[in-house]
Amino acid sequence: MSRTSRSFRTAAIAVVAALGMLATACGGGDGGSTDSASEGKPVTIKYWTWTLGAKSTVEAFNRTHKDIKVEFTEIPSSTEGYSKLANAVKAGNAPDVATIEYQMVPEFASQGNLIDLTDYAGKTVKSKFPASVQSLVTFGGKTWTVPYDVAPQLYYYRTDLFKKYGIEVPKTWDEFRTAAAAVKKADKNVRLASMPKSDPALLAALSWQAGGKWFSTQGDAWKPGVDDAPSKKVAAYWDGLIKDDLVQSFTAYSPEETKARASGRTLSFLGASWSAGGMKTAMPDLKGKWAVAPLPNWGTATSGNYGGTSYGVLKGSRHAEAAAEFIEWLTTNRAGVEARLADLESPSSALPADPRMRAVAAAKFDTAYLGGQDLYKLASEQVDTIVPGWTWGPNQLDVYTAVQDATAKSGFGGGVTAGQRKAESGITERGLKLAR
Repeated sequence: MSRTSRSFRTAAIAVVAALGMLATACGGGDGGSTDSASEGKPVTIKYWTWTLGAKSTVEAFNRTHKDIKVEFTEIPSSTEGYSKLANAVKAGNAPDVATIEYQMVPEFASQGNLIDLTDYAGKTVKSKFPASVQSLVTFGGKTWTVPYDVAPQLYYYRTDLFKKYGIEVPKTWDEFRTAAAAVKKADKNVRLASMPKSDPALLAALSWQAGGKWFSTQGDAWKPGVDDAPSKKVAAYWDGLIKDDLVQSFTAYSPEETKARASGRTLSFLGASWSAGGMKTAMPDLKGKWAVAPLPNWGTATSGNYGGTSYGVLKGSRHAEAAAEFIEWLTTNRAGVEARLADLESPSSALPADPRMRAVAAAKFDTAYLGGQDLYKLASEQVDTIVPGWTWGPNQLDVYTAVQDATAKSGFGGGVTAGQRKAESGITERGLKLAR
């Protein structure tokens, strides 16, 4: 077992104790299974997600499965999407299958929003995914979701414009700042990159890379560290770049952000393997002009996990067995992986969490957009650089919202401060122990 695997497993055991409830009471135990086809009609399950390639994936599944029909609805990502899912569970009209990023699994499970999938997918998770990934979806001896992808951070850059401005690909954050200053000096209308104030997941990943731990556990108590020293260092770094006008700060995933990249006013950005699929559709004319490299670091080759997705069955579903069959096909079946990459409107480039599916994805992915680079080889190598020991908190959505709101008003330093306050108050409000 790797160093990363051991650390994630240890963290998962501590989370079980700190949540104090997953092993016995939580989860949608009321999710019965009525999956037998009725009068020859297929079981219909609802699927909500924001992941790329979903449309072609659902179409491929429905063509090849007669007993299950999947109805797909696209929902927003980030805090808006999770609020929509949580509200749907409360209203009793939640979908059967939904996207649950790893950082939200503990919270959704502890709040009873998820059905325990141990009987439906436990063997699949245990047999087909690395221990480090298993621990992200398994708590209290129960399997809550099924892993889909893993997302070590990557750095995307315009090869033609780096050459034009004489910029070398930065390997460290000091080199990144130097390059940012050189770009601004060369052209006052161009910047090296944009750091959005509306993406707390990116700030979390950068803090993770720097050695921060937004949450940890001491016995059965939670210890928030959203404003720990590494996170403050990251916040100060980006606040400084923005103050000195060395980077832009467009809203994440906005038309303005995409336009700046497409027009050459933004030369690079921080992403993950899943970023490449959207680039092909958002900036088709730039085929062959982008490349990808490891993320700049603080002196040691490390990265954080920027997102990473799993699939769960939501409380209230009456088709858990059918839902689990669809999820297994999505995450571990060759046809499922090929289908999401075949989507011409929104192709997915996510790095499969199932290592056996990475070669399938690599063979299907069009490498021409990135100048022939093997995206999956690079991303797979970066998985081993993810810093071990990170733990997601029991009120992650509220913390993300607090970070996002405060960052918009007072910068990243204000964001981590507000996130720390919300983490502390949220833990006590939920009746959990707060380490002192």
